[in-house]
Amino acid sequence: MTLDRRTLLAGLTVTGAAAPVSIAYAATAPGGGFGMDITKFGVRANGIDDQSRALQEAINAAAGSRVPLFFPPGVYRAGDLVLPSGTHLVGVPGASRITLGFGASLMASSRAEQIMLSGLTFDGGSRPLPEKRGLLTIRNVREFVMRDCVFTNAGGTALLLEGVDGEIANNVFTGALKAAIFSLDAAGLAIRNNTIRNAGNNGILVWRSEKGDDGTIVSGNRIEDIAARDGGSGQNGNGVNIFRAANVIVADNRIKNCAFSAVRGNAASNMQVRGNSATSLGEVAIYSEFDFEGAVIANNTIDGAALGISVTNFNHGGRLAVVQGNLIRNLVTRGKAFVDQEARGIGIGAEADTIVSGNVIESAPVAGIWLGWKEYLRDVAVTGNIVRQSRIGIAVQVSKGAGSALVADNLISGTTMGAILGMDGLKRVTNDLSRDKPEQYAQLTISGNRVQ
Repeated sequence: MTLDRRTLLAGLTVTGAAAPVSIAYAATAPGGGFGMDITKFGVRANGIDDQSRALQEAINAAAGSRVPLFFPPGVYRAGDLVLPSGTHLVGVPGASRITLGFGASLMASSRAEQIMLSGLTFDGGSRPLPEKRGLLTIRNVREFVMRDCVFTNAGGTALLLEGVDGEIANNVFTGALKAAIFSLDAAGLAIRNNTIRNAGNNGILVWRSEKGDDGTIVSGNRIEDIAARDGGSGQNGNGVNIFRAANVIVADNRIKNCAFSAVRGNAASNMQVRGNSATSLGEVAIYSEFDFEGAVIANNTIDGAALGISVTNFNHGGRLAVVQGNLIRNLVTRGKAFVDQEARGIGIGAEADTIVSGNVIESAPVAGIWLGWKEYLRDVAVTGNIVRQSRIGIAVQVSKGAGSALVADNLISGTTMGAILGMDGLKRVTNDLSRDKPEQYAQLTISGNRVQ
């Protein structure tokens, strides 16, 4: 039997159950669900007056009855709306627009559960937002779901999440002055299949107040044209930025034209960066840096960056990684190859407890693979890679105190300075080690490499 609205109401009458809301406020939400319509609370589309009070009344009534609240097509001006537990707001995609008229946020929620937003456009009107607030500010909410919404012209961060679990999926973010999505201390969050364009500082931030497990999954997003409006040395200008958050997965995203990195992990242990397509990056395309233990960077394609992949800062505890199966090409120096020891024009850089295997690197103007920095080199294995058309194929540090490295079974083609060279910092100190390895470098194992 098909259960429609009329059958449902009749059934409630027969059984003596009381309808949760007045019949005057009943509406059919998209998809046939039982819900309310905001116009029944005196809210009018396309008015010039602020409608926060009437909208808040409608939100409270619908949430209290655990039914959807429908926004018909039109523009609604509001500010500082509060979303209680059970809020379910539904609009017509591209047609139901809520515009910030005043307040610290357009909408906010704290210590609530089961909130769902779909089909709505949130317009910040480029009004400046306070620090630690977003156009939507969601704190300590369980089961937060937002789908098929649009954020535009946020005068700060578009969506700010703190202590949230749930899903952010199939939304569009354009023109955020700072970040499109900023998640702090997530409790089980998935950020999937969103489109992010023209953000001022970052696309997606996944941060924690202190180092710890996070587990956010960032997958299938399209992120492009990310600036570094507030400057800095890498905290801005990234497609995805992970800070102190462990066990984060960044997979199958399309990221292009970022001022700094496609994916940047800082003190992000057990980070996985898999299957992403990254092009036109201003600095390091994929970065795992500073105090981390564990990173898997695999099966990504990188076309156009200053440095392809960097697993670095052993001097600050950065260690333990797998860099495998990546395709990296068309790297640039944009001036000096090294600026304050920051490398450019290098395919892959690694320092400690790392395997670099099965990668293909082409057109790296300085080096295909760079191992260590001064004494900061320990237990790195470089096997089965292809390096083509680079000044140096593989550069390995042989400075005093540098640890062991295995360089075996790689194919190196078209180098102009040497296939495998020993370095002391930036200074070349050996002849081509693929031909002859002096006895004093017992920490190096070099074998089976094919040089053309």
